[in-house]
Amino acid sequence: MTPGSDTVLDLLPLVFADPGEALARARALLDAGPAPLHASVAHQVIGIWQRDFGDLRLALRHLRRARDLAARAESAEREADVLATLGVALVHAGRTRQGLAAFERGVARGTGHTRARVRYRRAYVWWVLGRHREALEDVRRAVGVLRQAGDVIWTARALTLRATVHLALGAVERADADFTAAEALWDTTDQEHDKADAVESRGLAAFRQGDVPAALRLLDEAEERYAKLGTPTFMLDIRRCEVLMAAGLAPEALAEADTAIAELDRLGGQSTRKAELLLVAARAARLADDPDTATARAAVAVRLFAAQRRAWWATHARLVLIEARAATGRRSGRLVADAAAVAERLASFGSPAAPQASLLAGRIALALGRSEEAERHLAVAARSRRGGPPLARMNGWAAQALRARAAGSDRGVLEACRRGLDVLDDHRMTLGASELRARATAQGAELAALAQEAALASGGPRRLLVWSERWRATVLTAPPTRPPADPALLSGLTAFREIAARAEEARQDGHPVPALEREQRRLEREIRSRTLHLRGEAPGGGDRFRPARLLERLGEGWLVELAVLDGRVQVLLCGQGRVRRFEAGRLADAVAEAEHVQAGLRRLAHPGAAARLPLVEAAGRRLEEILLGPAVRQLGPGPVVVVPPGSLHRVPWALLPSLRERVLSVSPSASSWLRARETAPPPVGRPVLVRGPGLASGGAEVPELAARYGRATVLEEGDAHVSRVLRELDGAALAHIAAHGTFRADSPLFSSLTMADGPLIVHDFERLDRSPYRIILSCCDTARLASVGADELLGLVTALLPLGTAGVVACSAPVNDEAVVPLMLALHKGLGAGLSLAEALRDARGAVPGDATHQATGWAFSAFGAA
Repeated sequence: MTPGSDTVLDLLPLVFADPGEALARARALLDAGPAPLHASVAHQVIGIWQRDFGDLRLALRHLRRARDLAARAESAEREADVLATLGVALVHAGRTRQGLAAFERGVARGTGHTRARVRYRRAYVWWVLGRHREALEDVRRAVGVLRQAGDVIWTARALTLRATVHLALGAVERADADFTAAEALWDTTDQEHDKADAVESRGLAAFRQGDVPAALRLLDEAEERYAKLGTPTFMLDIRRCEVLMAAGLAPEALAEADTAIAELDRLGGQSTRKAELLLVAARAARLADDPDTATARAAVAVRLFAAQRRAWWATHARLVLIEARAATGRRSGRLVADAAAVAERLASFGSPAAPQASLLAGRIALALGRSEEAERHLAVAARSRRGGPPLARMNGWAAQALRARAAGSDRGVLEACRRGLDVLDDHRMTLGASELRARATAQGAELAALAQEAALASGGPRRLLVWSERWRATVLTAPPTRPPADPALLSGLTAFREIAARAEEARQDGHPVPALEREQRRLEREIRSRTLHLRGEAPGGGDRFRPARLLERLGEGWLVELAVLDGRVQVLLCGQGRVRRFEAGRLADAVAEAEHVQAGLRRLAHPGAAARLPLVEAAGRRLEEILLGPAVRQLGPGPVVVVPPGSLHRVPWALLPSLRERVLSVSPSASSWLRARETAPPPVGRPVLVRGPGLASGGAEVPELAARYGRATVLEEGDAHVSRVLRELDGAALAHIAAHGTFRADSPLFSSLTMADGPLIVHDFERLDRSPYRIILSCCDTARLASVGADELLGLVTALLPLGTAGVVACSAPVNDEAVVPLMLALHKGLGAGLSLAEALRDARGAVPGDATHQATGWAFSAFGAA
């Protein structure tokens, strides 16, 4: 490109069509020694690139040079355009007063079309500063002129900005109309970076409308587009973190925000973006129960926003700072006053976060016993229950529930909690991924706790049972949404399996595998990302739990549901037509004792540890006292179903003395037990027997079972490939899998069973049309689960239950492979005699040798469900 070329001005739109190409051409132009006017354009292009994608200090240097060259060329229009670009950079650098002054000069120097572009960029700055009314006024004046001039690119940018401002003010419908109009314009251009920004904006709109899966999908698509252009994505990082927090993934949001902050600091990027990232990191830390980190991040954000003259943002950061301080247990009249002042300021800005601040003020006032002051703030917060996004409505119902509790109305508390949880039910069922459904329940934990407290105060055990069930194991109420033959997902699963198998083989050979592990983690992120995009199809709510139906189905049996209120275990004993309540020990003591038991079982899996058997049995007696208390003496004869809270899922219930000789099963909830009890078995077919590689026993029970059943589908050695195993498992009446199990606490849906060609993961099971009616997993750790959300569990067992499985036998601890063989043979003998899984497992424990290793192996296995 030569200095006299008529296409020099084309460099400016190229910055957001192909940023790298625009930068290269601008540098080449400067190397050619252009005239001042053209040099001004080149420096402006480099300044824009550095401002948005690189070092802000270099950006300011180039933009000031561009301004001086435009003045030397005596081009008022050129100078006005550069002043607008410089004004944006100055505001992003935290020099707000200088930036606004540059815009004043730009508006004065420009005319007509140029002035409209200056006003658009000033509107953008008003949005950055949180001054939304000024932003709307400037963009309104710009849009008409830009449209009249036929400037498609700048009109589309202005419409996108106006939509973004509308979203900040909660005007979702207006925003949607502007986004739609802007998208139609972008389709007529080759502005690839602007198009990526439009996709990102649509993701933001989907989020504000409560569609989390669509938001994640669109933001991921925008990220892919930005990656092709090689440009950083700090604004997208902020928006993605907001969506992750709404999805219950606050720790991930915190990690992403901190990574983006480090990258921004490395580049010397925009101070305004850093402040916004610090704010989102503070919010994420608060939701992740890390108030110290939240306090530190929010305090820095407040200081930066204040220095940048961004009152709207600073007020939002102060809200997070107060929330974090309150989360550490701080309570004072000053904190109430601060929260109330923040609420008033947010309301003056028209911010949708104002009710959240009023709710905070009301909570702190209640804790201090200031009932009248609390009522005033909570009444304001409760108004949000009538409209807006789901989480805002939930906060409104939480405020209403707190008002009712302060007024002594248990009925009012329960009604508010019911309405709030109904809102969350509807929101949760828009999520297709079981992980998101489980984690989203954390947002209803306060409402569930308030309802249980009110139910307990009203004195009715049945009412407490209903509310204990209301928010327990809700992820099992409907199967996850299956992707419609998504080839990318299937390809990702296949690649993941191959890489994981290669990595494991290399480890066994003693070779380092960092490259394979990095690729495995990348594939895991890709698979998980695609599953999080799935939108739910099932309606919220579903059948309401009815104690009478449970008592009828129990017959002569018993169901023991454990609820936790104020840290103590409440035992709800259901049976013989009654529901009775007993108070037992402290949950913290039970969790600690369960960990001791797990350690003991791990030791007993190895020879020579028999001396620890009495210690494990003594721990079982202590667990019984803590968990069942006086209820154990009221248990009559008959089978027992135990429904523990998520934090107690690792208790080996068969170790408890009163339960050892009983027909015993475990269920995540009474509702899921009822569904399993009422699930019809498929037509009798061949049992499916699977033997994976690497077992110490060689999976010795499988050949014996094959001979015993005669007609069985046996998959072992090279035949036990994941695709073949899944095909045979789909709809089977009975399946037995002997394979190594790996539990992933960091990512429970990647917990796996080792097949011939690699891991069979939970995501694979979720692709089944119907999982086996009965399934036996004779391997370590298959019953281990991750406790997430309010009281949800993620893992292999809970993946199977909503897919048609009525009964599972699985293990919650490492076990001795050889000791498993006689237990499994005895278990199948009972099934052959027509027993249920729980009955057969009870008899199998009594049939194996009486040494410590075999006893510990029997205790480690549990029957889940009702088949």
